[in-house]
Amino acid sequence: MSSTTLPGEQTPPTMASSLDLEKLDVELPASSVPEAAEYVRPISNVRWYLVCLGLYLSALLYGLDTTIAADVQGPILQSLGEIEKLAWVGIGFPMGSVSIILLVGCCYGLFDIKYLVIASLVVFEIGSAICGAAQNMNMMIVGRVIAGMGGAGMYLGALTYISIFTSVRERPIYNALIGLCWGSGAILGPVIGGGFAVSSATWRWAFYINLPLAAAVAPIFFFLVPNFNPAPDRSTREKLAQLDWVGAILNAAVFTIFQVVLTFAGSTWKWDSAGPITLWIVLGVATVLYAVQQTFSIFTTPERRLFPVQFLKSRTMLLLYFATAACSTGLSIGVYYIPLFFQFTRGDSAIQAAVRLLPYICLVIFCIMLSGALLPVFGRYQPFFVLTGILLVVGGALMHTVTANTSPSTIYGYEVLMAIGAGLSMQIGYSIVVVKVAPHEIAAAIGYMNVAQIGSMAIGLSIGGSILQNRGFINLRDALSAYHFSEQELRAALGGAQSVILQGGDAQVRTLAIEAIAKTLQSLWILTIVAGAVALVSGVFMKREKLVLAMTAGG
Repeated sequence: MSSTTLPGEQTPPTMASSLDLEKLDVELPASSVPEAAEYVRPISNVRWYLVCLGLYLSALLYGLDTTIAADVQGPILQSLGEIEKLAWVGIGFPMGSVSIILLVGCCYGLFDIKYLVIASLVVFEIGSAICGAAQNMNMMIVGRVIAGMGGAGMYLGALTYISIFTSVRERPIYNALIGLCWGSGAILGPVIGGGFAVSSATWRWAFYINLPLAAAVAPIFFFLVPNFNPAPDRSTREKLAQLDWVGAILNAAVFTIFQVVLTFAGSTWKWDSAGPITLWIVLGVATVLYAVQQTFSIFTTPERRLFPVQFLKSRTMLLLYFATAACSTGLSIGVYYIPLFFQFTRGDSAIQAAVRLLPYICLVIFCIMLSGALLPVFGRYQPFFVLTGILLVVGGALMHTVTANTSPSTIYGYEVLMAIGAGLSMQIGYSIVVVKVAPHEIAAAIGYMNVAQIGSMAIGLSIGGSILQNRGFINLRDALSAYHFSEQELRAALGGAQSVILQGGDAQVRTLAIEAIAKTLQSLWILTIVAGAVALVSGVFMKREKLVLAMTAGG
């Protein structure tokens, strides 16, 4: 991401004393300009609260679409077919987000933020409309990727506005509220998606619903959200020329190829066939090219390169990246695979499975708010990540012991540990990094953390999907070898589709299949254990420092 220096190295308006009021579409009378130690927002409180409402609703939409596909994949498969592409219904959205989020972050450091947020909303709606109208799986995948791109822009825009129009001390609670709304959307996603899937509206309205919801938010963005142009003295042509287009292409290529090979290797292609081998080689080459291009600023400059390489030289910034990525991975595995476990082992409907996820998501949301409130009070961030790591390791290890016969109450108890762990550290990284970097690098720092959060989610779900498809197929094949089911029938069962294996009349077959799938799901919790270990190690090696979250100039 670009760390483009603003004219005169100006501090972003986290302090009223450092505001460049010419960049805003609001003005303060001379007498109202505050003292250096006093923070005054340059818009009225009523307008600010309405702006926050719009920003939080956009975060809600982003969370909603992140998980809304979790409980509609079966109906989508029945309508569109092509089970080998089914995983992309869930993976396409975060892949679209992570492939563009660094470039969008650069744009937020150059272009008027208001127009970028509006453009992101429009792109999100276009993607949602394509998904709802999809006539085949390819059209669905394209729509999910486009919606993910727009959603990333909305989410990053909300975080950027918060960093600009809040003081350092109040920022953690505002960031926590964004996490609250994202989490609320994440829990409503499976419920709403499952509700539409079993209604006369069909699964298509799980995506069409975004259209009226966004229409309700649009007036706030058009008429109330203030303009903020971080580089008003540069033309659009100059700004476009400053973007690291080569880095953007390589970044998108690395994430896309990685997810393609994980999704299709084993399920569509044999691991030792030419397709996966070629893609692994291409991935390795693309990764090396991207690393070299960013390190040595080829076709760009150190100030304009896509990824903020300078942050990797900071112990704190590097450890925050790993810890946040680990936390996000732990959270996403729970959100996607706890409902799936209950659907397979208890025969739950989409809505019933989503309801069972409530203890998990509600605790995540509560802990996000709790950590956001506690961080400004105590100032020390290292204990949050250490505790997160411990709880994710313990919770993941306990979930690794779960079988098809484990009681729901026991599973809820294990959920609690993982939920507290994930929630404590999910959002606080955003509040920490903006204090640790120079003022002109705040936009880059937000994008940096967003890549850690969303990128790890996409990678974690890709690995989880690969484990489910490959290890699940082997376990099912071995368990049902005496029944001679075809590969297509076995994979249909793993996709949650109507199949002779799970919906057939043979109770013995169904019992064996459920036990095999439950055994496969056990393997997925190793990802949570590893994520917890990464968070724990990162936390242990963080500085035992106390942040001064006061309203001081420089953010």
